[in-house]
Amino acid sequence: MRFQLVLLLVLGVALAGGFGALQMSRIGVHQGYSPDQPIAFPHKVHAGDNKIPCLYCHYAARTSRHAGIPPASVCMNCHTLLEKQTVEIEKLKEAVQQERPIQWVKIHNLPDFVYFNHSQHVQSGVACQRCHGEVEKMTKVEQFAPLTMGWCLQCHREHAEIPTGEFQRAAMSLKQKQKAVAGTDCASCHY
Repeated sequence: MRFQLVLLLVLGVALAGGFGALQMSRIGVHQGYSPDQPIAFPHKVHAGDNKIPCLYCHYAARTSRHAGIPPASVCMNCHTLLEKQTVEIEKLKEAVQQERPIQWVKIHNLPDFVYFNHSQHVQSGVACQRCHGEVEKMTKVEQFAPLTMGWCLQCHREHAEIPTGEFQRAAMSLKQKQKAVAGTDCASCHY
């Protein structure tokens, strides 16, 4: 009886294996995640139509591990001068007047065991759109990329400028200024 149960279980897993493996590979992948925000912030209007650079609002991305969410005072740099009023702008102004933080919902989440540093990527010239998609065309931001280990490694492999031999490493150090390297070893992202 025990053997038959194990055989039945193994056969069931084998038959569902293709589907089960696919489902298991998607655990923790939130591509397309687009939660409602407390204020409907249209990136299309700000970053697209008005061409406000990502790093104006998310200035911490230059120097910090986290890009950060701008304080409402950054929004008010423009919105105190603009005459156009909407319900969403009124929500912003009310939060500022009441000195109440806006409870934004985080969209791009990585597991705790993954180390990601925005400043390393920004300083290396990686465009925000590479990971976040064309946010300047999004009315409502969504997670564009799967942000899986395989996806990240593919990018790192495409951009790795790692010399392969000792002669090449020596030539690089003599002739060129060392550039940031997209590491592909485990410790680049897990430590």
